[in-house]
Amino acid sequence: QVQLVESGGGLVQPGGSLRLSCTASGFTFRNYIMAWHRQAPGKERERVAVITNTGGTPDYADSVKGRFTISRDNAKNTVYLQMNSLKPEDTSVYYCAARLRNWGNYDYWGQGTQVTVSS
Repeated sequence: QVQLVESGGGLVQPGGSLRLSCTASGFTFRNYIMAWHRQAPGKERERVAVITNTGGTPDYADSVKGRFTISRDNAKNTVYLQMNSLKPEDTSVYYCAARLRNWGNYDYWGQGTQVTVSS
Protein backbone atom coordinates (compact mmCIF):
# COMPACT_ATOMS: atom_id res chain seq x y z
CA GLN A 1 0.00 0.00 0.00
CA VAL A 2 1.46 3.31 -1.11
CA GLN A 3 1.59 6.06 1.48
CA LEU A 4 3.01 9.56 1.61
CA VAL A 5 2.67 11.07 5.07
CA GLU A 6 3.43 14.75 5.58
CA SER A 7 4.23 16.32 8.93
CA GLY A 8 5.65 19.51 10.37
CA GLY A 9 2.94 21.99 9.50
CA GLY A 10 1.53 24.47 11.96
CA LEU A 11 1.11 28.11 12.89
CA VAL A 12 4.12 30.40 12.60
CA GLN A 13 4.63 34.15 12.70
CA PRO A 14 5.75 36.08 9.63
CA GLY A 15 9.51 35.79 9.25
CA GLY A 16 9.57 32.44 11.00
CA SER A 17 10.59 29.00 9.78
CA LEU A 18 9.11 25.54 9.48
CA ARG A 19 10.44 22.24 8.22
CA LEU A 20 8.03 19.88 6.52
CA SER A 21 8.72 16.17 6.19
CA CYS A 22 7.13 13.58 3.94
CA THR A 23 7.82 9.91 4.56
CA ALA A 24 7.06 7.41 1.83
CA SER A 25 6.22 3.72 1.88
CA GLY A 26 4.91 1.10 -0.52
CA PHE A 27 7.08 2.05 -3.50
CA THR A 28 10.78 2.37 -4.35
CA PHE A 29 11.34 5.90 -3.11
CA ARG A 30 14.85 6.28 -4.50
CA ASN A 31 13.56 5.89 -8.06
CA TYR A 32 11.01 8.68 -7.83
CA ILE A 33 11.12 12.40 -8.43
CA MET A 34 9.64 14.14 -5.41
CA ALA A 35 7.89 17.48 -5.19
CA TRP A 36 6.08 19.77 -2.80
CA HIS A 37 2.92 21.51 -3.93
CA ARG A 38 0.58 23.85 -2.13
CA GLN A 39 -3.00 24.96 -2.51
CA ALA A 40 -4.76 27.78 -0.71
CA PRO A 41 -8.57 28.13 -0.59
CA GLY A 42 -9.87 29.52 -3.87
CA LYS A 43 -6.49 29.25 -5.57
CA GLU A 44 -4.98 26.82 -8.02
CA ARG A 45 -2.49 24.26 -6.85
CA GLU A 46 1.09 25.44 -7.23
CA ARG A 47 4.23 23.38 -7.44
CA VAL A 48 6.60 24.83 -4.88
CA ALA A 49 9.72 22.71 -5.29
CA VAL A 50 10.88 19.53 -7.02
CA ILE A 51 13.95 17.33 -6.63
CA THR A 52 15.29 14.50 -8.76
CA ASN A 53 15.50 10.93 -7.52
CA THR A 54 19.21 11.34 -6.73
CA GLY A 55 18.78 14.66 -4.96
CA GLY A 56 20.23 16.83 -7.66
CA THR A 57 18.96 19.85 -9.58
CA PRO A 58 16.19 21.13 -7.31
CA ASP A 59 13.82 23.61 -8.88
CA TYR A 60 11.64 26.18 -7.17
CA ALA A 61 8.68 28.38 -7.88
CA ASP A 62 9.69 32.02 -8.21
CA SER A 63 7.54 32.84 -5.20
CA VAL A 64 9.74 30.79 -2.86
CA LYS A 65 13.22 31.00 -4.41
CA GLY A 66 15.85 31.92 -1.86
CA ARG A 67 13.53 31.10 1.05
CA PHE A 68 12.62 27.42 0.65
CA THR A 69 14.94 24.42 0.28
CA ILE A 70 13.91 20.94 -0.79
CA SER A 71 16.06 17.94 0.13
CA ARG A 72 15.72 14.19 0.46
CA ASP A 73 17.18 11.27 2.34
CA ASN A 74 16.75 8.11 0.30
CA ALA A 75 17.92 5.97 3.22
CA LYS A 76 14.97 7.26 5.23
CA ASN A 77 12.45 7.43 2.36
CA THR A 78 11.84 11.03 3.29
CA VAL A 79 11.72 14.36 1.48
CA TYR A 80 11.92 17.66 3.33
CA LEU A 81 10.94 21.25 2.72
CA GLN A 82 12.77 23.83 4.80
CA MET A 83 10.79 27.06 4.75
CA ASN A 84 12.42 30.26 5.99
CA SER A 85 11.33 33.90 6.02
CA LEU A 86 7.73 32.81 5.85
CA LYS A 87 5.11 35.28 4.65
CA PRO A 88 1.34 35.35 5.16
CA GLU A 89 0.93 34.48 1.48
CA ASP A 90 2.68 31.16 2.13
CA THR A 91 -0.38 30.07 4.11
CA SER A 92 -1.68 26.95 2.42
CA VAL A 93 -2.07 23.20 2.59
CA TYR A 94 1.24 21.64 1.52
CA TYR A 95 1.29 18.31 -0.26
CA CYS A 96 4.16 16.06 -1.24
CA ALA A 97 3.94 14.07 -4.45
CA ALA A 98 5.95 11.44 -6.29
CA ARG A 99 6.36 10.53 -9.92
CA LEU A 100 8.52 8.03 -11.70
CA ARG A 101 8.92 9.87 -15.01
CA ASN A 102 10.01 13.41 -15.71
CA TRP A 103 6.73 14.22 -17.40
CA GLY A 104 3.01 13.73 -16.93
CA ASN A 105 0.99 13.58 -13.76
CA TYR A 106 2.28 12.72 -10.35
CA ASP A 107 1.70 9.09 -9.42
CA TYR A 108 1.19 9.47 -5.68
CA TRP A 109 0.05 12.24 -3.34
CA GLY A 110 0.06 12.76 0.40
CA GLN A 111 -2.89 13.96 2.42
CA GLY A 112 -1.44 17.41 3.06
CA THR A 113 -0.35 19.45 6.05
CA GLN A 114 -1.60 22.92 6.92
CA VAL A 115 0.84 25.81 7.16
CA THR A 116 -0.51 29.08 8.54
CA VAL A 117 1.62 32.21 8.66
CA SER A 118 0.02 34.83 10.85
CA SER A 119 0.80 37.20 13.69
